Amino acid sequence: MKKVDDILTHLKYSPEFKKLNTHTTLDKLINTLPLKLKKGVKFAYVKKEILFFVLTHPVYKMEFTHSKELIRSLLKTFSIANIEDIRFFVTNVIEKKEEAPQEKAFFDERSYGIFENKIQDKKLHQKMELIRSIIKST
Repeated sequence: MKKVDDILTHLKYSPEFKKLNTHTTLDKLINTLPLKLKKGVKFAYVKKEILFFVLTHPVYKMEFTHSKELIRSLLKTFSIANIEDIRFFVTNVIEKKEEAPQEKAFFDERSYGIFENKIQDKKLHQKMELIRSIIKST
């Protein structure tokens, strides 16, 4: 009867999991990069023996081009031998930032929204009415 470690090791090195192994190795490579480079990497992948780094901002592209030799030396330490070239590009997809949930106010509203709106300009008049409705809803 085989041990669980032997079975997992056998599964890990089977050809079906080659992409998964490459992905985990690239994640380790990204984590070993200096902080100024690591912050700019969105993800990395290998295609036709070329390592692609997808970056978040054009400034990082310049940093990566100057640090190509560092990346090549890291590739040697991670024994990724089939990489012939390294390329960088900036993604054109804008990331959506998660909105923080609105916090409850630290104070209670003291106004009841009872005031005269004597503003003559239509836009400003509508804005004041919007403010009045917000006050009344809280």
